[in-house]
Amino acid sequence: MDRWDIDVDAASLRIVKAIADGGSITAAAVALGYSQPAISQHVKRLEERIGLPVVERVGRTVRVTEAGRVLARHASAVTTAMDAAAGELAELRGLRSGRVRLVGFPSASPTIVPRLLSDLARRHSGVIVTYLEAEPPEAVAAVREDRADIALTFSYPGDRDDPHGESARGLSVTTIGADDLLAVLPSEHLAAAGASIEVSHLAGERWIAGCPRCRGHLLELCARAGFAPDIAFETDNVVAVESLVAQGIGVATLPRLAVESFPQIPGIVTIPLPNEEARTIHVVTARGAERVPAIQATLAGIERLFER
Repeated sequence: MDRWDIDVDAASLRIVKAIADGGSITAAAVALGYSQPAISQHVKRLEERIGLPVVERVGRTVRVTEAGRVLARHASAVTTAMDAAAGELAELRGLRSGRVRLVGFPSASPTIVPRLLSDLARRHSGVIVTYLEAEPPEAVAAVREDRADIALTFSYPGDRDDPHGESARGLSVTTIGADDLLAVLPSEHLAAAGASIEVSHLAGERWIAGCPRCRGHLLELCARAGFAPDIAFETDNVVAVESLVAQGIGVATLPRLAVESFPQIPGIVTIPLPNEEARTIHVVTARGAERVPAIQATLAGIERLFER
C-alpha cells in the first residue's frame, strides 16, 4: 500500500487515542463529548479507509490493535500541529477565541489560577479555560498524553525525582518564576524573630512532613544540612501542618504559595529559608503549542502574574 493512500484525519487520531487512554469506546465517548454510536461509526469508517482494524473485541471490552497503537502514539504531535495551524489561520482572521486545558499543582489552585482566569476574562473573553488539579508528574503526563495543553509544575533543588527530566523529553519546559520555601515555627520558638533561617538551625527539632514528594525534598534538604530530620507526623493538608506547628508538635517547611492558600493559623510564624532552597515554577506544553492563539494568550497571562 502506497503511503499516500492512507487517509487519516485529526478527528480520527483523537478518537483512537481516547479509546487507547480510556480502554473502551464508552470512555472515549465521555472524554470527547460524543455519543457511543458516533464513536463506533467513526472507527468503522476509519478502518475501511486505512484497510486495517483499529480496535478488537476482547470479551465484553475492546482494545486497540497494533495499528491503533501506532495512530495513538502519533496523535499528540499531529493534533498539536493541526491546532497550531488552525490557530495561526484564526490569528490571520482576527479570531480571539479558543479552549485551553490547564492542569496545575494544588497550591496553584487557590493562588495562581484564579488570578489567571480573571486576567484572561478581562483581556480575552473568548478564551475558555478548563482546569484540573494534579501533582507535577501527573501534570506532565497529561500534556504528553494530550489530556492537557498547559501544565503548571514545580521542581525542588536537587530533586532526584524531577518530573521535568526524562518524562518531559520532547515537551517544552519553561521556567517562569520561583516560590520561596518557608520554615514554619511556633510563635514562641527561639528563632521566630529572625528575618531568615538556615535549616541546619532546626536540626534538633521534631518535624512535620508533607506529601510524598515534599517529604522526599525535606529529607534531601536536611541531608545537605548534615542531619536526618526526626519526622513525627506526615500530612499533605496545609492547615493541618500549620495547626500542628501552632500546638508545638513540631516544625515544618512549606512553599510560600501553600501558605498563601489559606489564612494563616494563629500561633505560628513563617521565616524564609535561603533563596537557593526555593522551588522553581515551570509551564509545560507540547512543542509548538504556543502558536495556538488561545494557548499563547494563556501563557502570556501566566508570565504576567510572575512579573509582578
